[in-house]
Amino acid sequence: MKHAFDKIKGNEGQVVIYGKKGHAEVVGLSGQTNEEAMIVMEENDLEKIDYSKPISLFSQTTKSTRGFYDLKSKIEERIKAIRGEEGLAQFDANDSICRQVSNREPQLRKFAKEHDVIVFVSGKKSSNGKALFNVCRQENERSYFIENEDELKSDWFRTKDTVGICGATSTPMWLMENIEQHIINLN
Repeated sequence: MKHAFDKIKGNEGQVVIYGKKGHAEVVGLSGQTNEEAMIVMEENDLEKIDYSKPISLFSQTTKSTRGFYDLKSKIEERIKAIRGEEGLAQFDANDSICRQVSNREPQLRKFAKEHDVIVFVSGKKSSNGKALFNVCRQENERSYFIENEDELKSDWFRTKDTVGICGATSTPMWLMENIEQHIINLN
């Protein structure tokens, strides 16, 4: 990142980071740019960028691949509108998404659709957990994020519901099995 920042700064360009402001990884990346990087999360944030200058795009590793490529496409459209096709030569998109997270998205989407209720188990501060839970939530509004069995609520479940239990990449299997036993005992 530091090398990319020095290079783009020499060309009077800018570094853009797709990520959550305040997230530890984003703070670290931004620090490598002397806090000069622009942090973007959604389309509205793209107004901060000067499309007449070179742009180097990076990502928080736990962000969605789909979100990164959607943002990349929107930046490319704006560059073309201002500088034409040749302007794209000064745009560098660095996909640094963690594939352990992004490769799970399609399976999680399918999993969330196949069950009536999803119980997602992860630490509340885990960015990976939040990202993967949001994938489940997009497909199934009856998705619940918990850290342990004490957070389970019996009114989440109906008699004939199918329940899917999943978690972040670091959630131990024993914890999900423990959650399963507690759900069985709720009924």
